[in-house]
Formats: sequence, structure tokens, C-alpha cells
Amino acid sequence: MSAPSMFQHPNALVQFLNKPAEEFTKSDIIRFFTENNFRMLNFRYVAGDGRLKTLNFIVASVTQLDQILSHGERVDGSSLFYYIDSAQSDLYVIPRYRTAFVNPFTQIPTLDILCSYYTSDGQPLPSAPEHILTKAHAEFKNSTGLTFTAMGELEYYVIFNKDSQYRPKAQRGYHESAPFSRWEFLRCEAMNAIAQAGGSIKYGHSEVGTILGDEQDMEQHEIEFLTVSIEDAADQIVLAKWILRMLGQKYGVTISFAPKVLVGHAGSGLHVHLKLLREGHNVMIGADGISTIAQQAIAGLLGQARSLTAFGNTVPLSYLRLVPDQEAPTRVCWGYSNRSALIRVPLGWLRGSDMVRHANPQETADLSAVPEYQTIEFRAPDGSANMHLLLAGMAVAARHGLTDENSLELSQKLFIEGNVSTPEFEQLNQNLRQLPTSCWESADSLDRNRSIYEANKVFPSSVIDGIVQKLQAYHDKDLSHQLFGKVDDIKQLVDRYLYSF
Repeated sequence: MSAPSMFQHPNALVQFLNKPAEEFTKSDIIRFFTENNFRMLNFRYVAGDGRLKTLNFIVASVTQLDQILSHGERVDGSSLFYYIDSAQSDLYVIPRYRTAFVNPFTQIPTLDILCSYYTSDGQPLPSAPEHILTKAHAEFKNSTGLTFTAMGELEYYVIFNKDSQYRPKAQRGYHESAPFSRWEFLRCEAMNAIAQAGGSIKYGHSEVGTILGDEQDMEQHEIEFLTVSIEDAADQIVLAKWILRMLGQKYGVTISFAPKVLVGHAGSGLHVHLKLLREGHNVMIGADGISTIAQQAIAGLLGQARSLTAFGNTVPLSYLRLVPDQEAPTRVCWGYSNRSALIRVPLGWLRGSDMVRHANPQETADLSAVPEYQTIEFRAPDGSANMHLLLAGMAVAARHGLTDENSLELSQKLFIEGNVSTPEFEQLNQNLRQLPTSCWESADSLDRNRSIYEANKVFPSSVIDGIVQKLQAYHDKDLSHQLFGKVDDIKQLVDRYLYSF
């Protein structure tokens, strides 16, 4: 990256140091901190619940700052991970310099930095979500020679006291503009703060969900990211959720990533796009559609789709979203531009090279290059997902597809055209498997397929055991049947998970 472009970068450290974040060193962090009169340092790390945790330091000297950045700090692992014994619970949290950013919310000038966990003998903690993801990506690269990049579409509701001004129509909020999109400004403020924290954002917009109540209204939004390495993709979703919640607190509204906030209205997903690279180039593009490699990856994801819900749909409320007629997937299948399929292949630019020239006949620049934007979209996950474990699981599943000689046959078998939710589709495609309808089913699927995730020691067996036990503990095996028609019981379930993850 050329030097002048650094001065436009949203991250203040990148601007000041005039170098990309990947090149940050300890001395860079100390220089920025001291020359800009910072007073506080925060360590941030993701615990077993998928949420961001914090350790605050008031920095009194350069010597102290140097020591913190050089050696990290100790934390109680048994309070961060339920499977760690309190008798041997000490862990280290070690800062990753490239993740440093200026905290946008503190009155005291504060620098935040993400950390990794290490054991008492100085080794990466095998069960830490970020380390599992790192291992999964390493195994994927070693087996396929490809790099796995991804991005999330983070959907959420803003819940606020009813306002009579410029009320939009119910369920008609898609790409609405202010003033009918009441909380567009909060979304834009969040996008700016996420970019300053290192997130790579594609765009933001209001979503379909508009719920008009007697006392409170609910407005749905989405922030979509750019594809980056899966390690960074997971980090930026965790940071984005924290930033949105902080802004919700600032403006006195509730931000909810819950899969459902009201039955009968649009739920919130966390769709994940993946793009595979070889030597920096997208290998998802075929001569007339997607490539063989993309179809093999799709087969891997579809083959493990039911077990992947254990990482991406982790509360009973998740399965009130995965129902027909809600633009949420229910069957294990894929298709082009099909929002009812589990995996959607979105529009690429294979045939659109003349659109810009048609819209701008005065343009003389060469517009013939075809952009390498093509991705595939996995539509099952929602805001309850543990993003590091979900992306690790997706990497394992995609690797399985790319190394299985039968994957192309499976991909062709599971390709569909038309709306999955229609009666005609049901008659023609009764053999397609359904996604789980409860956490109990999801846990059973993960337990049955655990050997795939545990292969090459990517997922420790203790982590798989813990996830299975947690999902089974909800005892929601017949939840849909139990709650059918019970409005009050459904509301209690929604309230329980409205902002718990």
C-alpha cells in the first residue's frame, strides 16, 4: 500500500505510523501511545460464551507499558471457560499488536488490543476459540493449497420507544432512507467506529423488519463486511457487536441480535460469505457460473450443514427463525440467487461488463476487467453464533468437500431451482434433508459427526463435549410442537434471549 493512502485509513494507528496494521510492532504501539498522550490500555479477548471480555490498565510509565506489551497478563481461565478446572486455571492473555485500535467510547484516551490465550507452559490454549480457528485455517491451507476468506452479514434490531413521526410500513423497511429509517445515523456511526477498530466494511442498510408496537417500535438493520481472512472475519463481527451495543447504550435503545424478536416477523440472521483464494486470486469463478472448486466447497458445507448449526444456531430461539416462508433456510440444498436455499450463489459480474458504460456513456476508461467478487453464502447462522467456532467448523467442512472424491456428485444432487417453501417444491424434493429443528437435534448431529471436526486435532474433544452438553441442556427437542399457538410462552422465550449473546 502506498504511503499517501495510509493518511486516509480509518484506523488512527495506521494513519500515525504510516504502515499497515499487519506490520505493527511493540515499539510502534509504545510510540503511538506515548506521543499521543494515552493513559489507558485495554486487553480484549473472546471467552467461551463468544463475547468480548476486558482487562483495564492505567499506564503510569513507559516501562510498565513495555512490560504489559512484552509479557501479557494472567487471567482466571475457569471463569472464562466452563471446562477449565479452577484448581489449574491460570492462563496468559498475550496481545496481538496488529489488532490495536483507539477506543471510541472512553473519556480517558484509551488504546484497545485483542489478545490470544496461552497455557501455563507458554503454548496456545488448544480449546480457545481463536486458536481453534487458526488451526482450522492452517489445516485447510495445508490440505488444499487455498486461503479461506470470509465475511458476515450482521443483522440486528433497534428497539426503541414509539415515535409518531415518519413511521414506515410494517415489514417494508428494506433499504429505507431517513427519516423513515429512524436509526440510520446510529448504523452509520457504528460503521465508522468499526472501521476505526480495524473492520473492513462493504456497506450498511436498513432491512425488511419493521415492527410497529403500541409502546415500542423495532427497526431492523444490516452491516455487511468485506471478505478478509477467516481469523479477521471472526474478530470484526465480535467487535461490531460490542460497538453496536455501546451505541445502543449511548442513545438509550436496545440492540438485539436475537434470531427472532417477534414470531411472524423477519428474523435476524448472520449469513456468512466465503471466497477461496489461490495466490491472491478468487478461484470461485467458472466459465459460466461458479467453479468446480466452489461446488466442492458447497458439497462440504452441505454435507456438514446439520452439525454446523451447533456452532451457528446455539439457542432454542434460533429454531423459530429456521421455518418456511421467512427467507430462512429449512432444507439442505443450494442454488443460484435463491434466498430460500441453505447456500445461495449471489450474482457475480460475469456478464455485466457494459453496465457502467451504458449508465455513463461519457466514460472513456477501460472497464473490461471482471471483478473477482464471487462468493457463496451460507444462510443458516444467526447472531447467537460463536463466530470463531463457526468459521472453524466451516473451514473443516469445506476442506472435507475439497478432498472428498464424491463431493461433486453430492453438489449436483443437492442443487435446486425454485422456492424451497412452496408445496410444489416439497413434493419434488422430499428426499432433501431438513436442518435441525432444535438445539437437541443440532447437538445430536454434531456428536454423530464429531470425528470430522476432531480430525488433525482441530477441535479438542472437550470442546465438542461441552457444546453438545450445553445444547442438550436446553431440553428443547419438541420445542416447536410445545410452543405452537402459545403466544405468551413464545414471548417469554424471545425475552430470555433478546440481548444475551
